[in-house]
Amino acid sequence: MYKIIYEDNDVVLRFEKDLIDQETMSRFLGRISLQSMLKKGSASGAAARMRMKNRLGNFPTGFDLIRDPAMNKGTAFTIEEREALGLRGLLPPRVHTIDEQVERVLWNLRKKPTDLERYIFLTSLQDRNKTLFYRVLLDNIEDLMPIVYTPTVGLACLQYGHIFRRPRGIYLTIEDKGRVAEILGNWHRKDIRIIVVTDGERILGLGDLGADGMGIPVGKLALYTACGGIQPSLSLPVTIDVGTNNEVLLKDPLYIGCRHPRVRGEDYDDLIEEFVLAVQQLYPGAMIQFEDFANRNAFRLLQKYRDEVCCFNDDIQGTASVTVAGIFSALRITGGNLTDQKLLFLGAGEAGIGTGDLMVSAMVDAGLSLEEARRRCWFVDSKGLIVRSRADLIGHKLTYAHDHEFCTDFLAAVESLRPTAIIGVSGQSKRFNREVVEAMARINERPIIFSLSNPTSKTECTAEEAYTWTEGRAIFASGSPFDDVVVNGKRFRPGQGNNVYIFPGVGMGVMASWATSVTDEMFLVAARTLAAEVSETDLRVGRVYPPLPRIREVSQAIAVAVADLAYTKGLASRQRPEDLEGYIISLMYEPEYQPYV
Repeated sequence: MYKIIYEDNDVVLRFEKDLIDQETMSRFLGRISLQSMLKKGSASGAAARMRMKNRLGNFPTGFDLIRDPAMNKGTAFTIEEREALGLRGLLPPRVHTIDEQVERVLWNLRKKPTDLERYIFLTSLQDRNKTLFYRVLLDNIEDLMPIVYTPTVGLACLQYGHIFRRPRGIYLTIEDKGRVAEILGNWHRKDIRIIVVTDGERILGLGDLGADGMGIPVGKLALYTACGGIQPSLSLPVTIDVGTNNEVLLKDPLYIGCRHPRVRGEDYDDLIEEFVLAVQQLYPGAMIQFEDFANRNAFRLLQKYRDEVCCFNDDIQGTASVTVAGIFSALRITGGNLTDQKLLFLGAGEAGIGTGDLMVSAMVDAGLSLEEARRRCWFVDSKGLIVRSRADLIGHKLTYAHDHEFCTDFLAAVESLRPTAIIGVSGQSKRFNREVVEAMARINERPIIFSLSNPTSKTECTAEEAYTWTEGRAIFASGSPFDDVVVNGKRFRPGQGNNVYIFPGVGMGVMASWATSVTDEMFLVAARTLAAEVSETDLRVGRVYPPLPRIREVSQAIAVAVADLAYTKGLASRQRPEDLEGYIISLMYEPEYQPYV
C-alpha cells in the first residue's frame, strides 16, 4: 500500500497517487511546512508555545478575545499574549502601556464638541475595553463623573433611543410575567452581587422616561466600580418597562421601550414581586437598589421589601445620608448644635422625606425626643407648607404635618419659620430666588443652602447666586457640580452633595459582610463617616464634602463602617475576618491589566 524509505535526514514516502485526495495532501504538506518553520526557530520556544496553548484550554482567543470588553486589552496585549492567544496580525505591531492608552483616550475625548458626544465616546469605550474605561474614569473622576453621570446622563436619557449603540443589562416587560427568572438567567454572568433596577418613571428631575431610563442603572453601576471598587462583573443593571405616559416618547419612532401607557395596580405589583423573588432564586445574597421610581411606588416598595430581602432605595436613603452628612459638616463651620437646627425642605418626595427621617434619627441620637426632632423638620410641597390643618395630606407627609399657619409661598414659609437651613429637592429650578436667599442671610449669620435637585437645569439656585446674594456667607452644596466662585476676593469651592459619596461604600460594606438587609442605621453611620472625611482645609473654602479625587478612600472608610455595623448587629451572614479593613481593601477592583500568559 505504501513504503517508507529513510535516506540520511530525509524520509521518502511512496504510495499510489489515487490513494489520496488533493485536500488531504494539502493539509499534510501544510503541516510539514509548519513544522519546518518551527524548526528554524527555537525548538524550545515552539514546545513552550504548545504547552501554553494546552494550558489555556478554553480561554478565548483571536477575535473572540478582542471583542470581549471584560478581557480585551487592545494594543496593550504583550508579544507573548499575542503569540499564545492567536492575536498576531489582528493588532497593530506596537505594544502600548495602559498609560499610553489613557493618553490616547483623553486626546480623543478633548476633541469632542459636546458633553453628550463625550458621554457616547466613553460608553463606547466601556463596550470595548472595561479595564481601560475604568482606568480613565478613576484617574479623572472629577472631570469625568459629570459626563458619566449627572448632569450629562440626564441629557443622555432624554435622547437614549437616538444614541443607542449596544444593549446593556436586562429589560423586563409586562409581557414577561411568569418568565422573569428565565429572562434574568439569560445574563451571561451568574455571580451577581449588586443590582440597580428602575422602572423609569422618575428619572432624576426629568420625569417619566420609560425604558430610556436605563442610562441611570448603567451609570450608577459604573460609579459603584470606579468609586467603590465593586468588580464590574458582579453588577447587573435592570429596567422594568411597564410602558410610559410620556407622549413624546410614545410618538418617537426611535423610542426603545414598550409603546403603551404605564401599567398600574395588581399587574405592576405582581411583576415587581416576581422580579424580587427571581433575584433571590438566581442571585442569592445580591443587594437590590431601587432607583428613580416615582413617589407612588418608591415608599411602598421599600416598606414592603426592606425587611424581606437585601435592598434599599437610593433616592430615599442614599440622598438622605449624603444630605445629613453635609449638615454635619456645615455645623463645623457655624459652630451650632444639631439639636438647635430647623430645616425647611422644598419638596416632600422621596429625597425630602427620606432626609427628614434620617435627620430625625440623628437628632434623637443627640438627645431630642422623637416628637421634638420631627418638629425640627418642615416641608413645602407643590401646594404649600405642610401643616396639620391641610386635608389633602396622605402617607409619608402626615408625619411632618405640624401645627402652624398655612402658607402657599416658600418665601413666606422662610420668613415665618426662620430656618437655619433650606434644602431643595423639588426638581424645580430657580425656586431659591434672590428674595429667598437674602431672607436666609438676614435670619442667619451663616445660612445653610443646599440646592440638591438634578440635573443642573433643575437646580433651585446656582453656587454663584447663593454666594453672591449672601456676600459669601452661605454654606452651599448642590446636586450637580458648579465651578468655583469668587466673592469679595475670596474663592469658594462648592461641595457636590451627590449620592456617589454614599452608595458605593454602603454597597461594598453590605457585599463584604454578606449582610442580609440594608438598614437606616447603616446610612446614618455612612453619613457620620463621610462628614469625618471632610478636612479643615475643605471647610475653609466652603466645601462640606471631600474632594472627588478622594472618593475611593472615602468609600473604603464607609464600607468598613457599614460592614462593622452589620457584624455588630448580627446582620452579616459570613464570619467576620480578623482584619476587616484589609479584607475590604483586598476586594476592591483596580483597573489594571492582568497577565494572561
